[in-house]
Amino acid sequence: MAIEPTKSIWKDGKLIAWQDAQVHVLAHAMHYGTSVFEGIRCYKTTDGRAIFRLEAHIKRLFDSAKIYRFSINHDEQELLEACRLVIVENQLESAYIRPLIYYGFGTLAVLPPEEMTAEVIIAAIQWGAYLGEEGLKNGIDVCVSSWSRTTSATNPVLSKAGGHYLNSQLVASDARRNGYAEAIVVNNGLISEGSAENIFIVRDGVIFTPPLAAAILGGITRDSVMVLARELGFEIREQSLPRDLLYVSDEIFLTGTAAEITPVRSVDQLPVGNGKPGPITKALQSAFFGLFDGSTQDQWNWLDRL
Repeated sequence: MAIEPTKSIWKDGKLIAWQDAQVHVLAHAMHYGTSVFEGIRCYKTTDGRAIFRLEAHIKRLFDSAKIYRFSINHDEQELLEACRLVIVENQLESAYIRPLIYYGFGTLAVLPPEEMTAEVIIAAIQWGAYLGEEGLKNGIDVCVSSWSRTTSATNPVLSKAGGHYLNSQLVASDARRNGYAEAIVVNNGLISEGSAENIFIVRDGVIFTPPLAAAILGGITRDSVMVLARELGFEIREQSLPRDLLYVSDEIFLTGTAAEITPVRSVDQLPVGNGKPGPITKALQSAFFGLFDGSTQDQWNWLDRL
């Protein structure tokens, strides 16, 4: 999906022109993947623009930076305000916000020196449904990836770090090369997640999802769906899930800031349920998107209104 330029990007405390937001080719992050980031959505609601769970995203951004011991000259409050600013200044309504903390030019040593400070940018762009509008409505076809997910034994997977997404690229490549919209990772016979989404499985009316120990990112949309599901009276179980369950599930859906709530209609060419989005998936989609059209009350203060 092509990126449409906007007017300005926030960088280290001030707005700069889109075309001036450049990084040196010897930037540390270009060579060693030393960056952490977030993806945040702003929605056009019945009461104006609102950023979804902004504080949770910025907290996770700083948690990611803490795990990798990044040195940052900005605090959470400053980045919260910067996220709001890029929406307002670029006159966006529905948008995708990308905060990025990274090490720039200064050294080619693998470990940056202690006195080196990470740089910060926040951009906002127009971005539609990550897995397609058709996928949101009718579901997508997925496969099981030939690749395993990186685990916390080698990388701290709870950190949303740029370098980790090389693994995600391999997983997504499996899907694309074989004609699927997405791929699911299975580690040692247990379900983990998609290349950039968490996964939920419905079986006999119960909603299952892998635990954090399954080498997954602690998704904010994942958490939101679990809260909404319990509010609707559904039972949710976080537990280890065998690969086999993918093939005998009644419903499967993927969640993420970009993917939102996307149904899965088949896995490895086997239909999920009747091959269409199921009633629980639809109920959760309705509750989730209802936050933005006013049909679901925002009792958790998830909407940061502008």
